[in-house]
Amino acid sequence: MSNHNSVPPRSPSSSTPPTNGSQSKIGLVPTNNVITSEGVTVRARIDPTLTVADVVRQLCVNLKIRGSPSDFALRDGNHELVTNDNLRKKIKAKVDLRLVNAPDKEAREIAEKLLLRDPKTMKLTLYSLQRYIRENEFASEFIKYNGVAQLVDIISSSQGNTLAYALTAMQNLMELDYGWASLDEAFILRVVQVLSSPQSLINVCRPATAILKKLVEADPSNAPGPQAGSSKSGPAIVPGSVYRYGFTMVFEQMRKEKSLLETIVKRLGSADTAMAHYSMMLINSLLSHASDARWEEFIAEMERFNMRKAVVRLMSQHTMEDLTSCILDFQANMLRVAYRKKSTPINLETHPSHEAYLNYIWNHSKLVEEVDGNGQQLKWRKLGFDTEDVELEFNDVGVLGLECLKRFVERDPDFSKVVLEHLSRPVERRCPIAKASNEVVELLSEHWAIFAPGYSTSTTFQPFFLDFYKVHALATNFFLRMWSESGAASGDFARVVALVRSQVKLALRSENVRAWHEVDQDFLCEYRAVRDRQMKELEQEDDLLSKIPIRNLRIKIHKESYEFVRQQRIQCLLQGAWFVIALPGNAPQPRESRRPSKPWRFVRLDNSLKYLHFVDSAAKFPVRGGLEDLPERIEISAISEIATGACVPPPNVLRDYNDLPPTSPLGPSPLSFSLLSIHEEQGSLADLIAPDQSRWADWTDGLNMLRKDGGHVSSEETKGFVDALTEIGLKIKLLDLSGEMVEIPSGLTAGPPPPNTDFFFSELT
Repeated sequence: MSNHNSVPPRSPSSSTPPTNGSQSKIGLVPTNNVITSEGVTVRARIDPTLTVADVVRQLCVNLKIRGSPSDFALRDGNHELVTNDNLRKKIKAKVDLRLVNAPDKEAREIAEKLLLRDPKTMKLTLYSLQRYIRENEFASEFIKYNGVAQLVDIISSSQGNTLAYALTAMQNLMELDYGWASLDEAFILRVVQVLSSPQSLINVCRPATAILKKLVEADPSNAPGPQAGSSKSGPAIVPGSVYRYGFTMVFEQMRKEKSLLETIVKRLGSADTAMAHYSMMLINSLLSHASDARWEEFIAEMERFNMRKAVVRLMSQHTMEDLTSCILDFQANMLRVAYRKKSTPINLETHPSHEAYLNYIWNHSKLVEEVDGNGQQLKWRKLGFDTEDVELEFNDVGVLGLECLKRFVERDPDFSKVVLEHLSRPVERRCPIAKASNEVVELLSEHWAIFAPGYSTSTTFQPFFLDFYKVHALATNFFLRMWSESGAASGDFARVVALVRSQVKLALRSENVRAWHEVDQDFLCEYRAVRDRQMKELEQEDDLLSKIPIRNLRIKIHKESYEFVRQQRIQCLLQGAWFVIALPGNAPQPRESRRPSKPWRFVRLDNSLKYLHFVDSAAKFPVRGGLEDLPERIEISAISEIATGACVPPPNVLRDYNDLPPTSPLGPSPLSFSLLSIHEEQGSLADLIAPDQSRWADWTDGLNMLRKDGGHVSSEETKGFVDALTEIGLKIKLLDLSGEMVEIPSGLTAGPPPPNTDFFFSELT
């Protein structure tokens, strides 16, 4: 800014443009109001081609401000620092600017005030700190002047709002990838203790929860760069790196406060939506990063406090729309938990809990161990296993199968009577109860696609899945009843399994809108009604699809299809797309229904998959490849979730947007989505409306699939693509087999061993 680009004020407090003749001839019009630290407002014309440093220097000269210009900076009314990147935008919008201390000077002064611990100024100082600490210039100087250590001391000794401001400042500092590697176990324990206390204020718990979540995710394996995860022995911790914490370090401190998880679960029911949201994100983070060494302990604690039921209660509170994405993430995490349990074999030597479960089952059966006619032990075969090797019997369903059988026994006080009733029948008419329980686990795993970790295509709430053990008990009782009512014999096991599969599919349909009593009723159907319906289904479906090798093939193809669609969605993000800039659904509507000056936004994901680059425009234009035309950006890691269908179109825009379906101006657009910030006070980072359903699905699911844990699918279109590709791939494989007239076995069994191993192979010529 120079004299010919800046209009000096007529007087220091002048708030109107000078009107002398020379200036009128030149025609220089002030662009912005500038407010000094003394509260004086001046009007200045700022040249947008200058750097911020030049603008500040000329302001200091023209306003005769003492001190070095490097000690000053410009901020807008929201305290956002004016930089070379946003200066042009501030000038064009005629934003009021404030001439304030430069970030490094402000950081030094705040660090000194924290050291003094003056109660009169402490809250105001911390309030300023939480605003500025996200800025690199400020943070670097604050760290240099030992400000982080002072902040930790304040967190350790303060209470109430002072503690809330200090924790929020620390939360904001932890947005940076440096400066907080000095946080030790004592600090983590302090945060854990704050969260564990039921008396802690909501404004204290929110930042404390966010801090704990950040520490859990600051695992060495998450560190950026090629070093992360490259070593076979595990990623190394780089000295000075903030990626030195992780689940193990945090959980060790959590174990010292036994009430923490219970308190977090209770806060899921908080009337404060943000508190429930933060708690849900912390739970998901713990589930996603749980270490192998503490996984079983953590999951057991989580189950002990009925975390699943707390989440199911959240599902029924439709006012908490911001929690939808978190709940779907929780479902995906619990699917991974189920898969891990199912794939974990029973080991009586290394896991005392496995032996305890088996003893519980046996003791409640009230049976007596015997010896059969061949002199062999007769114990577990009485409960319906094929052999006495229980580790082998649970081979296909693992710990999940064992837990389901144990819960089944717990739920039925007459379990011993049921067992005795079946044992009183002729051998060929007895229902193998334990084997039936394991088969039900397989059927439910198939229904809910418990195939492998990282693959979840559910787009709706699944409250019945979150009560897996209850559904298992209902289905197992149904199995036993069908066995009895149909007069089944030992050779009819597969036939009864087919009946149960058919009923499971019926009972668990549309589970996001059905009540439990409807499921109970479906599992009370009589044999004749179930058989009649099954016969109609068999007319439409080949029995081939129910055979185990085909089910395993479907699982493999489903994973491949999911990954294919994921890559396609990410490619759409890399290409970029135009959107209409929307208004949040809860935002006040503008009084004038004028068309916004820049209603369009082009967004593109960069090749590193870390940033969304964008540009706002009055009209669509051909955007070049690369990022040259896209000056603004949003960091992917700053997005907490993708909220959908909650934004309204701006006035008089959609009528010119012929590609969009008609939308009520009073209601949210079904094609809208919002990128919600990890910080509640920032709200939404972007509110957009897609041109059509396909683009909406591409972007909402693509952004979710970018996440390290695989995220979840939010659109029926993407789920439909995955399912369709799976079915097509399966049919192609089956056509290959059927074309060769290959018989698909129901199962594979090894033949007898060869009489000797004296083999030799002749070379083919």
